[in-house]
Amino acid sequence: MTKAFLIVNPSSGGEEAKQYEDQATAKLQELFQEVIVKHTEKAGDATDFAKEAAKERIDSVFAMGGDGTVNEVISGLAEEEFRPTFGFFPLGTVNDLGRALNLPMDPEEAISQLSLDRTSSLDIGKINDQYFMNVVAIGTIPESINDVDVEDKTKFGKLAYFASGIKHVIGNKSYDFEVTLDEKTQEITSSTIIIALTRSVGGFEQLLADAEVNDGKMHAIYLKDESLLDTVKSLPDLIKGVDKSTDNLGYETFSKGQIALKEGELGTNIDGDEGPKLPIHLEILPSHLTVYTGKAND
Repeated sequence: MTKAFLIVNPSSGGEEAKQYEDQATAKLQELFQEVIVKHTEKAGDATDFAKEAAKERIDSVFAMGGDGTVNEVISGLAEEEFRPTFGFFPLGTVNDLGRALNLPMDPEEAISQLSLDRTSSLDIGKINDQYFMNVVAIGTIPESINDVDVEDKTKFGKLAYFASGIKHVIGNKSYDFEVTLDEKTQEITSSTIIIALTRSVGGFEQLLADAEVNDGKMHAIYLKDESLLDTVKSLPDLIKGVDKSTDNLGYETFSKGQIALKEGELGTNIDGDEGPKLPIHLEILPSHLTVYTGKAND
């Protein structure tokens, strides 16, 4: 008997999950013989549900929520010997992994288009003892993300991030980092370092146009900015997409790395949520999961 778990975060997307849960359940019942629905109530529930599904050797696990919910489910599957095929229906504010997998951003469309015939392998990142599916950000940008109030995030979406980002950029601060990528160590002065696994970062779908969800690489971007003027100069290079280093920003790919702050204390942001403080160790887990995808772009 084929079975699926549907893990629902009722508070995602301004409580949109409640609106779409019945539709998603009905769709999955067309595709699987048994569908088990789980509702999260607190942080960590989605991870626990995913672990339970893996231990019970459930065929597929689906998440209905934003990037935080997706991260929790992936974290629950990552260390299990048997890992069910993973799928999700994007809600919430950004949905970077959904964009990278060509999933429709409209939940109804994403549900109706689900096909068990469309799958891909998926790289997972590991940061210290945690996991990420899309991005680790360090410095000014993650500080602005961590400062966004949950109510503002729900009410204003991307605009809340933008407003907080402008506030932090105006008060620009650069940091001195020691960065080791694949055993090559360098000192970097930057306001922001971004480690990404997919082409979409912060809803900008072509920030890393060459990045694939299963290329076995992490993609590091750092701004070469010691002043607000330097930061402003780097923004056009970011907006047009990054495939190489320029005078204003650095770009490298790697499989293992370490990032430390030369002095002081600084936190990180993992897939939109607050992460550990530096120093951090990073590692790619190539093609670690199988994931359901959307239709290929024409």
